Amino acid sequence: MYQDIITKKRKIAVIGLGYVGLPIALEFAKKVSVIGFDINKARIDQMNNNIDPSGELDAQSFMNCDIVFTDSLDVLKDASFFIVAVPTPIDEHNLPDLKPVLNASKTIGKVLKKGDYVVYESTVYPGCTEEDCIPVLEELSGLKFMDDFKVGYSPERINPGDKEHTLAKIIKVVSGCDAESLDEIANIYKIVVQAGVHKASTIKVAEAAKIIENTQRDVNIALMNELSIIFNKMGINTYEVLEAAGTKWNFLNFKPGLVGGHCIGVDPYYLTYKAQELGYHAQVINSGRYVNDSMGFYIAKQTVKKLIALGKDINKSRVLVMGATFKEDVEDIRNSKVADVINEFKSYGVKTEVTDPHASSEELKHEYGFELIDKIGTGYDAVVIAVNHKDYLTIDEDYLLTICAPDAVIVDLKGILRGKVSRLKYWSL
Repeated sequence: MYQDIITKKRKIAVIGLGYVGLPIALEFAKKVSVIGFDINKARIDQMNNNIDPSGELDAQSFMNCDIVFTDSLDVLKDASFFIVAVPTPIDEHNLPDLKPVLNASKTIGKVLKKGDYVVYESTVYPGCTEEDCIPVLEELSGLKFMDDFKVGYSPERINPGDKEHTLAKIIKVVSGCDAESLDEIANIYKIVVQAGVHKASTIKVAEAAKIIENTQRDVNIALMNELSIIFNKMGINTYEVLEAAGTKWNFLNFKPGLVGGHCIGVDPYYLTYKAQELGYHAQVINSGRYVNDSMGFYIAKQTVKKLIALGKDINKSRVLVMGATFKEDVEDIRNSKVADVINEFKSYGVKTEVTDPHASSEELKHEYGFELIDKIGTGYDAVVIAVNHKDYLTIDEDYLLTICAPDAVIVDLKGILRGKVSRLKYWSL
């Protein structure tokens, strides 16, 4: 397989061309022949015009690439090495939603040939590839796993908005269904991953490695969020405490904040779901999820309490929320916990306006029911800096005074204005 790929006798197909899939497809396409497949025809049209629908890559990234973008199964049939990079979200009950990855498996199953390889990159619980996906491939293709086709798992590590830790620069965890497939898959990823690969012993080990990367971050951030709630009751600033504690050589540098997006805020639920299925209730992970999922409501409630303490009429108060994406300097609004802050404000009757230089007002309206304002106004009783976009790092108190009412509250979730606000009321996590 590796020899046929590098000599372009066979093609790689990437299924799902979002934040994860498109960078992988283009990186491979600089060296080998690639088919980029997505079910969204509008996205395909954009990519055929050298436009990344996710806004992460520029037109130059599409140059000198041997790639065909398509939504056609007839074109997909030409591939022999399939990489699945579709989302794995959760539903309204915080349970894994495997529809995208199972639908991708059905799509591949319809075109799978003897001797082909399928590698999953989507984050799933340990066992999902072998227990849920492979049976779909067998059923739709009529082929037998191991005898007719091979499967592997290589978890994605794409970090939206991060221009430093790109695909080529991050060690890639790879796994296969046997020794031969492990070597083939490792060699194929080495074509584009300069940092090298780590061979996991089994597919389940690779699945588990990915899911604990984000679970570990989630639990650590939850601890910081819980500490910020405690320190707030004590009247001390969390960031000052972390700054002092951070002088110890082995202190872990995590900070409080909203935990959203399609990775850290989602992946732990895949692990707790599987644990529950096996008869174990994951207490630490679930507790961390509870703390992080409730932070939006906590922030809004604290802001409202401070407005009341200043004698403001809540029903006449106006709040400006700066930032609506799930993290800084990206367009992605999926699972943005800023929406929780805004919805909580609305439940109190607070008039809330939202601005963000990166987010799409249309997407926010569709996903969360609120829109962005065209222009920042004046007379705000509170300003919540919810996302520390680069655009906001130059904000100072002089600017805030021009848009705020007297005795306004500045809520600075990431502490970017710490020590810089003295004439307005200031609060951070």
